[in-house]
Amino acid sequence: MQEQMIDLSGDCARCFGLCCVALPFAASADFALDKPAGTPCPNLRDDHRCGIHAKLRDEGFTGCTVYDCFGAGQKVSQVTFGGRDWRTGPRADARRMFDVFPVVRQLHELLWYLNEALTLPAARPVHDDLRRLLERTEALTRGTAEELTALDVGAHRQEVNVLLLRTSDLVRAGFGGGSKKKNRRGADLMGARLKGADLRGASLRGAYLIAADLTGADLRGADLIGADLRDADLTDADLTGAFFLTQPQLNAAGGSAGTRLPGSVTRPVHWAA
Repeated sequence: MQEQMIDLSGDCARCFGLCCVALPFAASADFALDKPAGTPCPNLRDDHRCGIHAKLRDEGFTGCTVYDCFGAGQKVSQVTFGGRDWRTGPRADARRMFDVFPVVRQLHELLWYLNEALTLPAARPVHDDLRRLLERTEALTRGTAEELTALDVGAHRQEVNVLLLRTSDLVRAGFGGGSKKKNRRGADLMGARLKGADLRGASLRGAYLIAADLTGADLRGADLIGADLRDADLTDADLTGAFFLTQPQLNAAGGSAGTRLPGSVTRPVHWAA
């Protein structure tokens, strides 16, 4: 899995700071100021590096510390636009680059899920279909700027989601997740008191777990795709075998040295030792 995931992690050294320019953000708990799409963040230096990278959280840019483009930044910078810098190239190229970046970012996120699904033994019955869709998704990411901006990425995401749902059913069945009680898809669990909860094999797809207390919760074999874990407390929780959990989701949560994690993610540096 690690070998396949190498190109699905952001490499800022090969990118032209696209996430700091193309994407908008609003003044909130995650960002210290408003910034419209297509406008460079005031902290972005001329060399495309962040001027406050070492103190983003202290300066009110927590949202930047939990973001990951899944490698879309370097793909758009080096492949789609052949290494042409938006600062020095034609203005039309810059606009196209900013339009293409969110599309490729979505495709790369889908590649991440498809890659992970192919590592799950329980999903073997759909591995062939997953592999074919992975190859087609990768081919889409290598399209021209015009092809990418014209792509109906929502329709492609839905096609991928059908297989990911089937993958989820197969995997969760091995953790006793087939009951209606374990289906918490899209549930509003903001601030929920789930300390020590038995969530083995649960479907938490798209669930709102903002500031939820998951201290010591058993999340083994849970489907966490799209779950909002901002400020959720995962102290001493067991996420062994949890799947479709991304690094940005984990970075947005809190945890401890006692939190058990799946091999697809790493322990955030800001968690307490």
